[in-house]
Formats: sequence, structure tokens, C-alpha cells
Amino acid sequence: MSILEIAAQDRQGEDTGAVSQQPAKDIVKVSASRRWTSRYPPGLILASIILLIVVSWALVPSVFTAYDPLQGTPSEHLRAPSLSHLLGTDSLGRDLYARMVYGAVHSLSGALAAVAIGLVVGSVIGILAGSIGRWVDAALMRFIDVLLSIPVLLLSLSVIILLGFGTVHAAIAVGVTSIANFARLVRSEVLSVRRSEYVEAAFGSGGTFRSVVWRHVLPNSMTTVIPFAALQTGWAILQLSTLGFLGYGAPPPTPEWGLLIAEGRNYIATAWWLTTAPGILVVLVVVSINRLSQSMRRVQR
Repeated sequence: MSILEIAAQDRQGEDTGAVSQQPAKDIVKVSASRRWTSRYPPGLILASIILLIVVSWALVPSVFTAYDPLQGTPSEHLRAPSLSHLLGTDSLGRDLYARMVYGAVHSLSGALAAVAIGLVVGSVIGILAGSIGRWVDAALMRFIDVLLSIPVLLLSLSVIILLGFGTVHAAIAVGVTSIANFARLVRSEVLSVRRSEYVEAAFGSGGTFRSVVWRHVLPNSMTTVIPFAALQTGWAILQLSTLGFLGYGAPPPTPEWGLLIAEGRNYIATAWWLTTAPGILVVLVVVSINRLSQSMRRVQR
């Protein structure tokens, strides 16, 4: 065999080895991309970006717009979306995008306050009912059943009528309506944790009721409550927007999202953007929060 034939066979072997190694590299790339997609789904990434933008609006609104949300130019009223006004203007010539940006702090702070009220009060009721039991459990759960029997919107309106209008009072009203849900969830978690062996061992080793509840029952009961609180935040935004739309939330000219939708409903035939833009924003924020809550529950499982 000549030297040329031997060299040709060596090159052919190298080409065959390269072809055989290529599918293996492709498989490794595909598996790596699947692991990345399963760990960071595109929907979760998109939801996180939306929430990050909205939270940034609430913290530093002046960075995202140069317009005043309360002052408008009468000569530019009901302008359609353009480069100068990204989402158009309202009936008073105020930039709609600026009002949506500045309205984030009212909607988000109200929702967080409502969830905090429901979480704190509901957790206290649930812990007392699940830990003490007996007549305390029966009395507290009957009170929760009464709250659950009242329609949410009716209960919110009743609280607002007693307290008065405003963002703070609307947040308190929404928080009161969420107490029952938190209380039932915390009670069920406390009952399941109390039957655990480490809780019985803590009581058997001389632990007091307060110390066992604080060190063992409460931390292990909150693992399910935290994702539920995130889910309730989206629900609270919807409730606050509903109250604002009905006129029971923040008074004009506060740029609250529900109030923006209510102000634009009279011009829906001629200025569709006044209701469409804030309505889409509310839907995107609520869906993003729900997506984040689902991800938190999957991680805990």
C-alpha cells in the first residue's frame, strides 16, 4: 500500500469520527437547553420582567416619564397615541402613560397593605384556632364562616361606607375580605404540623406552648401561606381596581388604575385608549403575579 493510500484512509477515519461525535454534541446542547427552559420557563421570565417594570414605576416614576400626571394641556385633550404621548391623552390633556406610571404606587401599595392585613389577622386567627382547639377553634371558625357567607364586594363596600372613601380605607376593606381565606389556610397547616413527630418531641422535652408554636409550628406553617399571599396580591389589585372603578377608591385626580378605567369609559367610542391601556395593564400585572405564585408553589414541592 502506498503512502498516499494510507493518508487517504486516515483522513476518512477522522471524518467518520467527527461525524459520529457531532450528534453527541447536539444531544448535550438540547439537554442543556431543556434544563434551562424547565428551570426558567419563558412565561416566568416574562412575568418577572413585567413585575420588575411595574415595581420600578412605583419606586421611581419620574425616571420613566417627564410628564406631570395631574397637570395637562387643554389644547392636547383626547390625543391618540403618538411619539409625543405614547398612550395618548385624556379629556384634560394629561398624558395617559404618565398617569399609569404614577398610579402604580397607589395600586401596588394598596394591594400590599390589603394582603398584609389579611395575612397578619388571618394568621393569628388560624394559629389560635389550630393550636388551642376545642371551644376556641369552634368560636373562631364560626366567625370565619360568617365572613365567608358575605359576598366579597358587599363586605368591601360595607367597610368603606363605615370608614369613608380613599386608598387607605379601600385597602383596609379588601384586607378584611381576605382574612377568612388566610385563617382557614393557616388553621389547616397548623393542624397538620401539630401532628408531626418533632412538635410532639418539643412538647415532650419540656417546651412551652408559646415557644413550640413560635419556633416550630409557625415557621413550618408559613411555607404554603407565602405563595398564597402572592396570589392574593393579584386578587387585591383586582378588588382595588373594581372599587376604584365604582368610585369607592381613591378620589380624582389620583391616578389610580381602576379610576383611570372609570374616567375613560365615557369616551370609549372616541378615545378607546383611555380604558384599553390601563385595563391591559391590570390584566398583565395580575397574570404575572399569578404566574410567579405558581412558580413559588412548584419550588416548595
